[in-house]
Amino acid sequence: MRVAKLLFCLVFIVIVHGAIAWSLNRPQDAGVDVPSGKLRSLSFAPYREGFSPIEEKFPLPEHIDADLGLIADKTHTIRTYSILGGMQPTPAFARKAGVEMIQGGWLGDGHESNKLEIAALIEAVNANPDVVKRVLVGNEVLLRKDMDVDKLIGYIRQVKQAVKQPVSYADVWSIYLKYPQLMQEVDFITVHILPYWEDEPVAIEHAAGHVEKIVQQIEDKAHSMGLNKPILIGESGWPAAGRQRGEAIPSVVNEARFIRSLIEVVNRHGLDYNIVEAFNQPWKSHNEGVVGANWGLLTIDRKPVFPLTGPVHENPDWLLHFAWATGLGLLLVAGYFKQFSALSLPGLLVCLSLAQILGVCLVTLASFMWFTSYSLWQQAYTVLLVIANSVLSALLLQRCNVILVGQAAQSTLAHRLRSVYLFFVLLALFKTYSLAFNGRYLSFPVEQFAIPAIGICALIFCLCLAKYPFQTQMPRFDSLSGGDLQTPRDRLLAYFLSFGILAVVIGETHEFMAAYDFIQAHPGFSEGLPVALGYTFHNQQLVRWLLCILLLSIPFWPFRSGKAKI
Repeated sequence: MRVAKLLFCLVFIVIVHGAIAWSLNRPQDAGVDVPSGKLRSLSFAPYREGFSPIEEKFPLPEHIDADLGLIADKTHTIRTYSILGGMQPTPAFARKAGVEMIQGGWLGDGHESNKLEIAALIEAVNANPDVVKRVLVGNEVLLRKDMDVDKLIGYIRQVKQAVKQPVSYADVWSIYLKYPQLMQEVDFITVHILPYWEDEPVAIEHAAGHVEKIVQQIEDKAHSMGLNKPILIGESGWPAAGRQRGEAIPSVVNEARFIRSLIEVVNRHGLDYNIVEAFNQPWKSHNEGVVGANWGLLTIDRKPVFPLTGPVHENPDWLLHFAWATGLGLLLVAGYFKQFSALSLPGLLVCLSLAQILGVCLVTLASFMWFTSYSLWQQAYTVLLVIANSVLSALLLQRCNVILVGQAAQSTLAHRLRSVYLFFVLLALFKTYSLAFNGRYLSFPVEQFAIPAIGICALIFCLCLAKYPFQTQMPRFDSLSGGDLQTPRDRLLAYFLSFGILAVVIGETHEFMAAYDFIQAHPGFSEGLPVALGYTFHNQQLVRWLLCILLLSIPFWPFRSGKAKI
C-alpha cells in the first residue's frame, strides 16, 4: 500500500511537471516572417571554437568557404571587419557563394598595424570591385578611444582617394552626433544602433521603434548641416542569452522578434541595414561575458538559433530536458525509496515534489552552464558546480525526510550540509561583490545558486510541516541542518551577504548614471537617480539574484533560538 501511494504521487507529480513544461515551451509568435527568409546584410566573422583574434588564432580558408556556403541563403550581403588576420580569401569565397560584401578595415591604436591594414584594404577592394560594393574604414575606433577623430579622418581620406567604392566609418550612433564632422567626410553614414546596449536600455517591445527614432535623429543632424547622405544601420541585433540590462532581456524569442520587427521598420522607410551577426562568437565572452558570445543567427556548432520564418521555440530541446529532469528526480527518489515509503501523504508529496524540482534545477544548470562555457577552465567550473549541486540535492532530500518522519537529528548529515552550504555562501560572496564592482559584462548566476536557495525554503517548510516549535521568527542554520555547529563568526557571513545586496544595487545603478548618453539625458543627480533605480529594479535577473543572496543569508543571522533536536 505504501509503495502504491508513493508510485501514485510520483506519477501525479511527473504529469503536473510535464504539463507545466509543455505550457511554458510552446512555440511563440515572433512577428512577421522575413521576406523570402533572407536578410539584406549580415556581419560575418567565421571564428570557430578554439579560434580568437585576441589569441591571434585566425579563421582558416576552408572555414571561410564553408561558413559562406552556410549563410548564402540567409543574406544578400556580408559585412566584414578586417582584411588581414586570415580574412584575405573572403572576397573570392564570397564571389563563389554569390554574396556581395561591405569590406571593413580594422583600425586600432597601433600606427604600423593600421598602415598594413589600410594597404591591404585598398588592394583587396580594388581587386574585387564585382564583390566589394562598399568600404568601412575602422569600427568603433572613437568609442574605444584608440585614436582621435582627426587621425581617423586622415585614414578615411586616404582610402577614399584610392578606391572607387563608397567609403564610410562605423561607430555607435552617438559618436556621429559627438563628432558631426565625420558626416562630411564619409560617402554614407554608418551607425550602430543596439537597443540592448544603449546607456538607457530599451525593452524588446520598443526596440525597433527606438532604431527608427535614432535614424531620424541622425538624418535630421545631417540635414541641418546641409548633407543628404545615405544612412546604413551598420549593426543592429539582439542577444539570445546572457545578462539582462534594465528591461532589455536576452532570449532566443526576443532575438527573433527584434530582427523581424526591425526589418518591418526598415522596409517601411526604405532604410539600409546590417544584422549582427552570422555566428555566435565564443571569443567575445573574454571581454563581454555570455551576452557578447550570443548574437548570432547560428550557434558556434553552425546550427540555427531560430528560424527567420514561422514560430520560434525558446528552448526547442525542452522535451529532452524534461526527460533528463524526470530521470534525475527518479534517481534521487530511488536513493531514499525506503525512507520515503514511511512518510505521510503530505510529507511524501513534499519530498517527491522537491526531488523533481531539484532535477529540473540540475538539468537547467548543466545545460545552460555547459552551453555558455567557452574555455577549459569554464568547463571545469561547470563540472564542479554540477557536482556540488548534486551533492547538496541528495543531502537536502535526506534532511527533509528526517524532519518529516520525526527522526532524531543526525550530526554527520548536519556537518555535511553545513560544509556544502559554506562552499556556496563563500562562492556567492565572490560572485556578489564581483557583480557590484565590475558587473557590466557578468551574468547573474541564479542557476548556480537556485538549489541552495530552494533548499533553505524547503527545510523551513518541512520544519513548519513537522510543527517544529520555532522560538524566533526565522530558524538558524543549526535548526535547519539538525546540528549544533553555529558559531559567532557565522554572523559575518550574514553581514557580508546582506551588504552585498546593497552593493549590487549601488553598482548597477551607478553603471547607468556614469554613462555618457545617460548623463546627457539626465544631467542632474536628483533627476538621474530615480531613472537609474528604475532600470535596476526592472532587472528580473538582478532581483532573482538578490533573492538568492537574501535566502542564503537568513539562516546565518544571529537569531536567538534554541538548538535543533529534530
